[in-house]
Amino acid sequence: MAKIDAFFKLMNEQGASDLHLISGQPPALRLRGDLERVKYKVLETDELKAMLYEIAPEDKVKVFEETGDVDFGYEIPGLARYRANFFMQKWGCAAVFREIPSEIMTADQLGLPPVLRKLAMLPRGLALITGGTGSGKSTTMAAILDIANKKRKDHILTVEDPIEFVHKSQGCIVNHREVGTHTKTFGSALKGALRQDPDIILVGEMRDLETIALAVEAASTGHLVFGTLHTSSAPKTVDRIIEVFSEGEQAQIRSTLADGIRAVICQNLFKKIPKGRCCAQEIMIATAAIKNLIRENKTFQIGSAIQVGKKYGMQLLDDHIQEMLDKGIIYPDEAYQKANEKARFIPYLKEPPDVMD
Repeated sequence: MAKIDAFFKLMNEQGASDLHLISGQPPALRLRGDLERVKYKVLETDELKAMLYEIAPEDKVKVFEETGDVDFGYEIPGLARYRANFFMQKWGCAAVFREIPSEIMTADQLGLPPVLRKLAMLPRGLALITGGTGSGKSTTMAAILDIANKKRKDHILTVEDPIEFVHKSQGCIVNHREVGTHTKTFGSALKGALRQDPDIILVGEMRDLETIALAVEAASTGHLVFGTLHTSSAPKTVDRIIEVFSEGEQAQIRSTLADGIRAVICQNLFKKIPKGRCCAQEIMIATAAIKNLIRENKTFQIGSAIQVGKKYGMQLLDDHIQEMLDKGIIYPDEAYQKANEKARFIPYLKEPPDVMD
């Protein structure tokens, strides 16, 4: 057993989402969104580096020493998988580990609405799940893919950096590819994917022009593509995709995107009263009206279209936050901090918001 595994077991026992190991500081766990120090000695650089290198593949150690950053996946059978990031900082090496449960949470366990479950059965198109780091995007995506894996007889291909949730082939054949290990880049993997007879493609992160262009192309050529972005609302997600293209290409990509997009889910995690975590989601379903708004460069009207599209299962993030706040599920301060339209939640605060909020 690797020495560092003791921290992972503690992390699992405490229900922590992240483990922080930093030279010159004691370890810390992220519990319900807050960092809590572990009662342990200060980690010295040489000691920490030895622990980290014990679990890192040789090629990843080389990359880390050359660049000062590296990502990879680590697994303790029967416990969990971990997304690892090593980085250099002023006082030496450091690492952050995100726990990825070995068991995929189902749509029922997450309480996903019916409209999101239907995404798993779409024949083609682009479905995006967005939000900040730690917003539960991967967990939601895994639950939707799990439905497809159980109910369809297709080929699911994932491209991730690193591989997070591992799906065992059930009704579908599932292949996982890790950027940097099984393929050089997201772009090269997606180019290859079109020759690998996939029905469903998961793009772990649409982070650059080439990846976004290939994902949109795959969705428009008969594949069902799932992807993630770090955006906070459906309109901003659409704008983000279009804005990575040059001005001369944007009219064409608006048309292609309008034809291929099926849904955008933007989400955020909240501390649940009295304990636990819960998720608020904005859901945009690409109706004919919304497709026309994208095509005509009127994305600023998408929010209004979502409001009047409740019969299709649509909802604004702030409306879902309001619903949870009214039910006493979440705290007013956090509702205010994570809302898109913060003014709406000021009356719920005990004290006026800080001018810096």
